[in-house]
Amino acid sequence: MLIKRTRGWEIPERDATPEWAYSRRHVLAAGAGLAASSLVSPLDAAAQTPADPNAALYPAMRNMRYRVDRDITEEKIATTYNNYYEFGTSKTIWQAAQKLPLRPWQVKIEGLVESPRTVDFDDIMKAMKLEERVYRFRCVEAWAMTVPWTGFPLASFVEWCKPLSGAKYLQMETFSNPAVASGQRASWYPWPYTEGLAIDEAMNELAFIATGIYGKPVPAQQGAPLRLITPWKYGFKQAKALVRFVFTDKRPSTFWQTLGEREYGFWANINPKVPHPRWSQASEELIGAGGKRVPTQIFNGYGDFVASLYDNRQNERLWA
Repeated sequence: MLIKRTRGWEIPERDATPEWAYSRRHVLAAGAGLAASSLVSPLDAAAQTPADPNAALYPAMRNMRYRVDRDITEEKIATTYNNYYEFGTSKTIWQAAQKLPLRPWQVKIEGLVESPRTVDFDDIMKAMKLEERVYRFRCVEAWAMTVPWTGFPLASFVEWCKPLSGAKYLQMETFSNPAVASGQRASWYPWPYTEGLAIDEAMNELAFIATGIYGKPVPAQQGAPLRLITPWKYGFKQAKALVRFVFTDKRPSTFWQTLGEREYGFWANINPKVPHPRWSQASEELIGAGGKRVPTQIFNGYGDFVASLYDNRQNERLWA
């Protein structure tokens, strides 16, 4: 008799996000403007942007090591329900994000590295081997998706940058362009958006740099052209549109940590038993499932991969 043993990061397929269902929260957030904004789909908008010279690299081969027992969130939902404070605080910012110019796109590699330099995004793409990974995504706001990202291991990029032995942290910084990103005109936010990982986190096999999604280049609203993916951490750690990587021996102060350290810590690992100061983290809403909620798993179900990173950090505040 065949006995299937469910791994720690899997949940039953019955809890999957169905393809064409919009969540109650999505509909309410869209409000009266939904009808107008739906006249042009996010996929049509992407098709109207200048040709991507890397488009032929997609779709990439899926790495089956990172499967989850949950259906992939329908593309139309995942590409229209996004947080991106650079373009506003609603979940329906996908159209506004199309204003961000993605070519040319240069990336600075600085700090404790053998050779600080500025490189073109397309040169990074030539140096990296792309693969697809299906990951859970969990927002600190207690909603979740399942997404097929295309990109490359962050560890491969770190090695390509050639950090010095004294580098203990990797600081990442997103673009600054208030002329097109209206949210960046808000002086009360500490722009540009900055995030950081300890080097051992950055070298963990789960850490990923996404350049694509759903078998094609990632659209602007989801962090094009370079986005950090750390599926065991809350979504606010997964910075979009990266332009700067700084290797340092000092822990960086991050965007949300600067705004409210009591609510948003540096590590921001997912733990259902540690509530946000204003809401529970014990369960999560599956976006696209009509408001259905499922239990949250510690490390978002990825404890087998990452729990050992924190064995010697128990005196830290490991949870957001």
